[in-house]
Amino acid sequence: VSFLAEAAKPTPEATAAEDCALPGVSSDERAAMMHDVAQTLAKLHSVTPQAVGLGDFGRPHGYFARQVKRWSEQWQQVRTREDANIEALIRWLPGAIPPDETASIVHGDFRIGNLMFHPVEPRVIAILDWELCTLGHPMADLAHCAMAWCSKPEEYGGVLGLNLEALGLPTLEAFVADYEAGATHQARLQAFHMAFAMFRWSMIFEGIAARAKAGSAAASNAEQVGQLAAVFAAQAARFIPA
Repeated sequence: VSFLAEAAKPTPEATAAEDCALPGVSSDERAAMMHDVAQTLAKLHSVTPQAVGLGDFGRPHGYFARQVKRWSEQWQQVRTREDANIEALIRWLPGAIPPDETASIVHGDFRIGNLMFHPVEPRVIAILDWELCTLGHPMADLAHCAMAWCSKPEEYGGVLGLNLEALGLPTLEAFVADYEAGATHQARLQAFHMAFAMFRWSMIFEGIAARAKAGSAAASNAEQVGQLAAVFAAQAARFIPA
């Protein structure tokens, strides 16, 4: 994941809604917790869908092509502004999809905010919010979780710019290595996966911005959260080769 060194640079400030820095625990506990996060995701992706009655839970192949099409269409439906980064991503992503069709159970929103930790032990005891679960490519989940390293604390609780070593947090490279050590497949995180994850996240925030503009958003901070659409689009565009 050496491509992250250039791409994961700070972007304009936005409103925080989560905290992937895991406050309130020691650095040793953070290290153990993040190790278990990586291992938990690897274990999820190692489950054979057919073995647990989920062989027909979704279409495992063509996952990224369908997702790119879906979220590109979402932009046309909910856009509240012009954004050259999003337009560039919509042009680039379809032709950049890696050829491998690795398939697994995909959570769809695997991140710190959707995990429950043991009250006194540094380990994950539950994965929450399964409404986006399907069969698809495991790198979609890994990249979604990895976005925390490419966004700042005020950008939905990322860890970019923090002293990771002092906090006991792993680098993204170390986190990915922990995941790979537990995974049973050979797929590897690529620039496309990170760009797609941030593009998708941007489209979700754009939807929130559209609801805020229409006065139909449920959250009181929807307008602020919606501003993250431009932030994550800018980060996603950094993964497009020059």
